[in-house]
Amino acid sequence: MIPVRLTLDPAFRVGPVRRRTFGSFVEHLGRCVYTGIHDPAHPTADADGFRKDVLELTRELGVSTVRYPGGNFVSGYRWEDGVGPRDQRPARLDLAWHSTDPNTVGVEEFMRWAKLAEVEPMMAVNLGTRGVQEAVDLLEYCNVRGGTRLSDQRRANGADDPYDIRMWCLGNEMDGPWQIGHKTAYEYGRLAAETGRAMRMVDPDLELVACGSSGVAIPTFGEWERIVLTEAYEQVDLISAHAYYWEEDGDLGSFLASAVDMDHFVESVSATADAVRAHKKLDKRIHISFDEWNVWYQHRAESQPPTGHDWPVAPVLLEDRYNVADAVVVGNLLISLLRHTDRVHSASLAQLVNVIAPIMTEPGGRSWKQTIFHPFAQASRYAKGDVLQVAVEAPTYETAKYGDAALVDAVATRDAETGDVAVFAVNRSLTETVTLEVDTRSLPGLRVIEATTLANPDHTWSATADDDTSVAPRVNTTATVRDGRVSVQVPPVSWNVVRLGV
Repeated sequence: MIPVRLTLDPAFRVGPVRRRTFGSFVEHLGRCVYTGIHDPAHPTADADGFRKDVLELTRELGVSTVRYPGGNFVSGYRWEDGVGPRDQRPARLDLAWHSTDPNTVGVEEFMRWAKLAEVEPMMAVNLGTRGVQEAVDLLEYCNVRGGTRLSDQRRANGADDPYDIRMWCLGNEMDGPWQIGHKTAYEYGRLAAETGRAMRMVDPDLELVACGSSGVAIPTFGEWERIVLTEAYEQVDLISAHAYYWEEDGDLGSFLASAVDMDHFVESVSATADAVRAHKKLDKRIHISFDEWNVWYQHRAESQPPTGHDWPVAPVLLEDRYNVADAVVVGNLLISLLRHTDRVHSASLAQLVNVIAPIMTEPGGRSWKQTIFHPFAQASRYAKGDVLQVAVEAPTYETAKYGDAALVDAVATRDAETGDVAVFAVNRSLTETVTLEVDTRSLPGLRVIEATTLANPDHTWSATADDDTSVAPRVNTTATVRDGRVSVQVPPVSWNVVRLGV
């Protein structure tokens, strides 16, 4: 058994736990919207066609914000198609995912769903095929109280009060050649600045997110952020980051260390943003919206959009079935996001339902939790107060992709008002049980409230519609505390939560 020491100290404060860290993402892609959140034929469907079972799972997951309507989809989207009487809305080709969107669900339905789900909306505007005027029009429709054509149109459509959306994404992944309306960094930076300036003329208190890089491996990574922020720094508040991870060629060791790459991503973008800030001699600091992240097996058949003359509605796309190892990686990525709470002010797990998602549904039938549901739900539920940097004393192991990586990664949170502490840790070892010794002597009087572990001797084990409980976290009965030190044994390839209180 391998000993690992974790040291906690309230002086090691990184910053506050941000509720927006626990955001998610709903895109008009595959079955995320249609037969996902919206399924009028379902026995639990409400008057708008929203599945109440999915709403309940969304609340249980602890989602704080939801980004909408894309994603790649937004770069060809005409928001006007999704408002007003449903029987008058046009069906449109979605070039991003080679599908047909009937526009049954649009801005109005999403805003009603967001209220039911108790989430904050995060709206994206189309800067691929459209531009400044269309973004301002959507803002007027959503946020102006009344007295103008578009705000009065919203009121006539049933929403008397403005939606008051605070967070707006200025396009999506404009660095990617796959994106409709792909632009150079300079072209996009100028457009983002112009759009942001015009939107602030309508509502100066918006929080605007510029498109950053779609991954560290993108050839323009780093330089993209520098140019975009040089053009748009004064008009935006955050810059986005997108990253997906998957096990390649059976290299589980590298996959389990994926958070090493996320750490590098956040720290590199932060450094670039700060360099632009220094060059411009500004006080304002740009933070990060990590508004797409997850495990996604991009080369699987279900991730390939249809081709040819068939343009189906809500085809099966990106419906990864997640196993225990995937859940451990998702938990580790959450650790990375929390560890960087000083710079990551918002994040969105992509996506919420069916499409690379923690929640799965059958059309008209059952819904269930995937393995990745559990680390997200636990982190959202128990991370409160301040994030504490954890001093980890652990051996390393060699990975093919990321070099030497720590065998254990961890972060902690502390609620100063209640004294409650939560420790989140992953064991990346493929074969060895680890004894975690959590040194809490700087926080006297703590006792173990609960310790849980998500693991399975077969790390390829996945949840199914018939059984989504066998891969849920279990109580870890090995946890003990003595002389200010908590000891708990954690198995290989595991996600672990230790909750402490006074």
